[in-house]
Amino acid sequence: MEKSRRGIQSIEIGIGLLVQLARHVRPLALKDLAKAAGMTAGKAHPYMVSFLKVGFVTQTDAGHYELGPLALQLGLTRLRRMDPVKEASQLIEALAAETGQSVAIAVWGNLGPTIVRLEEPIEPLHVNLRTGTVMSLANTATGRLFAAYMPPKTVERLLSDELARLSYGTAAEAVPAHESLEQSLAETRKHGLSRSLGQPIPGIDALCAPVFDAEGHIVLGILVMGPAAKFDSGWEGAIARPLSQCALEISRRMGVGESR
Repeated sequence: MEKSRRGIQSIEIGIGLLVQLARHVRPLALKDLAKAAGMTAGKAHPYMVSFLKVGFVTQTDAGHYELGPLALQLGLTRLRRMDPVKEASQLIEALAAETGQSVAIAVWGNLGPTIVRLEEPIEPLHVNLRTGTVMSLANTATGRLFAAYMPPKTVERLLSDELARLSYGTAAEAVPAHESLEQSLAETRKHGLSRSLGQPIPGIDALCAPVFDAEGHIVLGILVMGPAAKFDSGWEGAIARPLSQCALEISRRMGVGESR
């Protein structure tokens, strides 16, 4: 078994150099690249010669190295094959176990934010939420998350219709509804999370985190919800921290760089 798992050490060493190039925005001199990878320039040089030959890296006029066309081609191929829901599904079971709360995945559908996957903890949460449920844009953490990060043109019609229903057509009630929503959306962008406390279901709190693709577009939301008595709703609390890390990891798998 151990023999079958034995890899090629030189490939693993070379990959370390490519990883360092990917982590730096600007081209690197050989000595700086080697230092970042924890080796000498003399050891790194043969690897870079081979990477140049196959197009994994290129050199600037100053002789500095950066990722080349082959690296771009492989990266784009990987991104085209990425399924954000599939990537998220691999992680939400662990998130539900860690937080002890219900976890759901939501995507933007024709009617608005839509639940496409639900993971229950050991003690299921008895609420009317299932696959296919469309979430309110104004009254749920999930809806406000998408309203905060989706292009305004995409959400404005659905949002206007919903706010009109909520205000029952009276101007006096419509203004506070719009103002309250704008405050919530600003809060969501500030914290990178959306939150609801006992709304729309009394006694149930929720936090929702965005997942982005390589171009910075929101592709889904990760929702954690549970009974208020057992739910840490703090922006940096025991639920927010693992939720944010989970969303960041899925975003990373979707091609978002570490600097985001």
